[in-house]
Amino acid sequence: MVEQSAAKMGCFGFLKAMMVVFNGIIFLAGAAILGVGIWVKVDSGSILSFLGQIENAPVELSQLLNVGYLLIAIGALLLVIGFLGCCGAVKESKCMLLLFFIIVLVVFIAEVAGAVVILVFRPLFGEAAVQSIRKDYGKDSDVTGLWNSTMNTLQCCGFYNSSDFVNSPYYDKYGQLFPPQCCPGLVGPCNQTVADSDTTITGCFPKIKQLIDENTSVIVGVALGIAALEICAMAVAMILYCRIKSRGD
Repeated sequence: MVEQSAAKMGCFGFLKAMMVVFNGIIFLAGAAILGVGIWVKVDSGSILSFLGQIENAPVELSQLLNVGYLLIAIGALLLVIGFLGCCGAVKESKCMLLLFFIIVLVVFIAEVAGAVVILVFRPLFGEAAVQSIRKDYGKDSDVTGLWNSTMNTLQCCGFYNSSDFVNSPYYDKYGQLFPPQCCPGLVGPCNQTVADSDTTITGCFPKIKQLIDENTSVIVGVALGIAALEICAMAVAMILYCRIKSRGD
């Protein structure tokens, strides 16, 4: 009985230590991401000045400023998760461990739901993307910059093809011309005839779909790895919660 009790205590101590180390890393990563996000939003002028000094820097680097709020949100979430998991294990706090379990469970459910929504309502996302181009491209600087960055990075034109820009603010402003990304290597204006004749440029959606098809194994592996870590974290948190409760601490 003594040996069995010692083994249980050893297992409890191991799980507790792993919980502390794992969530300590998450806490530090969250703090770093949060710090970068705040720096990007607060000191955007210095970042733009620094990016401007980089020789042959791609134009889309300036769009890094647009991810500041996303970094802040991700960093804050990781900070909270890491703090609850680490402190909950160290202090053997049932409340912190339960909160940790609930937050990770909510994140896990949100990820699964997001994947299902994307798969089921993919045509609606395409329609929304095209409407975004036709409504704001050439008028809204954030939307225009985001699409320019995407098209420059993926070397694509529009969501489906160049016709997505028809009747957009850019199209009307520049006399029925398309963005230069739709006619790569062309010195003159990019009109409908030139854009339709270039068969090397496709829409961003077909390009993304091609990239996903080519890297399916990697994407699935990463997704399963993240899901496994989240499930393991929830399992360990619940085991510690139950052990602490059963010991009457």
